[in-house]
Amino acid sequence: MNRKIIAAVLLAAAAGSALAQDKVLRVVPHSNLAILDPIWTTAYMSRNHGYMIYDTLFGTDDKSQIKPQMVESWTESPDHRLWTFKLRKGLAFHDGAPVTGEDVVASLARWGKRDAMGVALMTFVERMDSPSPDSFRIFLREACGFLLEALGKPSSNVPFIMPKRVAETDAFKQIDDYTGSGPYVFKRDEFKPGDRAVYLKNAKYKPRAEPASGTAGGKNVYVDRVEWNLALRDVQAQANAVVKGEVDIIEALSFDHYESMSKEKSVKVLKPTLGLQYMCRFNHLHAPFDKAAVRRAAMASFDQRQFLKAQVGVDELYKPCASMFTCGTPYASSVGTELQSKSNMRKAQELLKQSGYDGTPVVLMKPTDLQSIGKLPDVAGQLMRQAGFKVDLQAMDWQTLVSRRAKKDAPSAGGWNMFCTAWVAPDIWSPVNNAALDARGDKSGWFGWPDGPKLQELRAQFMRETDESKKKKLAEAIQAEAFQLATHAPLGEYVQPVATRLNISGVIMSGLANLYWNVKKN
Repeated sequence: MNRKIIAAVLLAAAAGSALAQDKVLRVVPHSNLAILDPIWTTAYMSRNHGYMIYDTLFGTDDKSQIKPQMVESWTESPDHRLWTFKLRKGLAFHDGAPVTGEDVVASLARWGKRDAMGVALMTFVERMDSPSPDSFRIFLREACGFLLEALGKPSSNVPFIMPKRVAETDAFKQIDDYTGSGPYVFKRDEFKPGDRAVYLKNAKYKPRAEPASGTAGGKNVYVDRVEWNLALRDVQAQANAVVKGEVDIIEALSFDHYESMSKEKSVKVLKPTLGLQYMCRFNHLHAPFDKAAVRRAAMASFDQRQFLKAQVGVDELYKPCASMFTCGTPYASSVGTELQSKSNMRKAQELLKQSGYDGTPVVLMKPTDLQSIGKLPDVAGQLMRQAGFKVDLQAMDWQTLVSRRAKKDAPSAGGWNMFCTAWVAPDIWSPVNNAALDARGDKSGWFGWPDGPKLQELRAQFMRETDESKKKKLAEAIQAEAFQLATHAPLGEYVQPVATRLNISGVIMSGLANLYWNVKKN
């Protein structure tokens, strides 16, 4: 074989290898993937895994509007109690079986036992059935104002549709069959927790005709394979890898690398439209935060800019937001936000003196191994001390904090008074799914256990309301009452930047979730 032929063969082989690499999307997710059942857990990695392999009845577009996805059409009875849905043609699971109304009914029933919004919805549902293979019905006991919002919710827990045989798994046990009908197929034999997860293009998937928008629209797949690198956890190593072209996308670029990576010629740094909200949560069961007046004094001391500057540090990535519902979304409001929008230390000191605070130390839990929120307790402690509180800042790893915050014991017996955290925008933008507003006392579903009968009654009215203008007014009243009760303290919002190689396009940056359809690797 002469040299020209050898050169041609080598060139062809190199071109083929490059072409193959163009069909593989290499991603560094924000965390490890440990749980593969997105209904069993609210973990965002499990949610993202769910979007890869499952489909949804409805989606939320980048304007926060609910749009049909698996559903082709639907009707609503005049009394708003009977909803009939027809599935679009061509829906099939990865094993070839068609998606039916019975699969939908079973999936919604399981989701409705785990998700906060699903649980609320099921209090209205009398029954569900499937009158034909391509349809399903939901019968309500009374009108419900958030049915479509619940079916199209974009974040944890998402009502993903699974085969009936899988959806019939006990809601409090994890599934072990990952057959979906979504745009990718999970390569289970290549999954190694802490190492990698692999997804293959579902060649039989039929996307909608509309352009991709948020979690709605056409889920077109332009690569053959997506590889999640679960082992690359060091943020400097992640930055080096995307610069060298060893990975294509860093899902959560560290704030410390934002400026330097923005100057890299081979890298694009993207910012989501929506982000996350920081908050500090009070334990309403024990002194000193068993008194609303003491809680309001603490809220008055919290200057959001100090939290945001310390934790995020990059001005263009954060913004103050006094609303308890994500700013820029339909129910965001300034009603009742005086303590948060006009925070000042002198006012906080006055409120604390008037509250009757007796010097009881505030046990404030601080995570030592979670970079995204680790500085918030330090700022909270400093501001509260200036206001006149005694603060006992206790450091622990995140998993210990997660276990401890579930305890209702007194702080002196291993309990707590306060912790800080973050919620992704779509998980807090409604009075129904914002878990911090559940005010059923010690029966509340989220840690802190506020007791607010008036707040609960307003939320119940919101759930029953079908008129959007009236829902907006009710959301304002709910927020005003929540601030009066001092359920928790919003600390402002931030966006999590994403880094990609220059040849990557089509990444959906709505901020609703981390999505990997519509992405092209040129």
